[in-house]
Amino acid sequence: MNILIVGSGGREHALAWKIAQSDHCKNLYIAPGNAGTGLCGTNVDIDILDIGNLRQFSLENRVDLLVVGPEAPLVEGITDSFRIGDTKHINIIGPSAYAAQLEGSKAFAKKFMQKYDIPTAAYLEISRDNISSGIKFLEELKPPYVLKADGLAAGKGVLILDDLTEANAQLNDMLNGKFGKASEIVVIEEFLSGIEFSVFALTDGKSYVLLPEAKDYKRIGEGDTGLNTGGMGAISPVPFIDDLLWKKVVQSIVEPTIKGIAAEKMDYTGFVFFGLISVGGEPMVIEYNCRLGDPETEVIIPRIKSDLLQLFRDAVSGNLKDAKMEVDSRSASTVMMVSGGYPGDFDKGKLINGSEKIKSSLIFHGGTKKTGKEIYTNGGRVLAVTTLNDDYRKAVRISLSNADKIHFEGKYYRHDIGFDL
Repeated sequence: MNILIVGSGGREHALAWKIAQSDHCKNLYIAPGNAGTGLCGTNVDIDILDIGNLRQFSLENRVDLLVVGPEAPLVEGITDSFRIGDTKHINIIGPSAYAAQLEGSKAFAKKFMQKYDIPTAAYLEISRDNISSGIKFLEELKPPYVLKADGLAAGKGVLILDDLTEANAQLNDMLNGKFGKASEIVVIEEFLSGIEFSVFALTDGKSYVLLPEAKDYKRIGEGDTGLNTGGMGAISPVPFIDDLLWKKVVQSIVEPTIKGIAAEKMDYTGFVFFGLISVGGEPMVIEYNCRLGDPETEVIIPRIKSDLLQLFRDAVSGNLKDAKMEVDSRSASTVMMVSGGYPGDFDKGKLINGSEKIKSSLIFHGGTKKTGKEIYTNGGRVLAVTTLNDDYRKAVRISLSNADKIHFEGKYYRHDIGFDL
């Protein structure tokens, strides 16, 4: 098979690394890719939202399978575009634009969960037309107050505020364009207190297989302090998930979600990411994503022993019902190395040294670019250092030791991944 992966981050490098190992893989292309994906296949200089050129490239290179990494092309309708005309024979891992609203619209996802009795926080959908209802709803809630931009806001559209006056002010700001079109509608949510984790399923729209679960760390500072980021590290499996909690996740969240997708007749072949929180031992949904997470992908993919490309073949042919997922019993831990200043302003183009010498960890590239023989930083999250070990604590220590051996100006990484486990 000829495969085209769309994306340029650590998630796409991990997918490329795994897919390249399959006997079913003939040619692997990544658009636009990074310095790491270039080690697994051929990078193609096409933007992830340039759907016309992605279609043309796919035709010219006889692509059999399109694997969409990030959410933006899915929400923009890349799957729908490929489904028509001379690309309709190309199979796709990624839902339609309508189905991708599970991630692209917080209000859509909340209505879906309400309809299919999936546990989640109480909420109210607010626009400029009913802002007085939003203010009243905030007054009824206990702090902290959670405000979510309805649309995609590059991971910055969620505000958690302790002060009611500030919450009212921010609600006004959001509705008046703080996050552009993404916050024309705002979802106000009840705050849930508990411990978060992530569960992943691959579905053909009717059946599913579960991937390894993970826990990621979003805050820039140690001890989970400071600004939110795209993710500073992750652990898989999650030590606090026991058999009872897992059973509740499957029965009350995963199965009703997949049944709901089928009942709504969604065109959904691909990943469902369940962002969950355990509240007193009861799992609840914080959010859905319609793709894999990053950096969770960098810990769950190395634990999958099965042929991922064969699983994709099963998914696009509607044969997931009988598919098996073989998982490595070892733990995986990843430490994300980021550019100085991230998640605020940061410089690019810093020379990276030492990553090629690491043997005891996997190095997945995020924001990197190769120029000649040298590799330079090209984003906020630069490298993910992933280690497999029988003990996740040892895996973290090895990742940290190897992160110390990799050098670029301004590098930063958290030393406490897994601290709360």
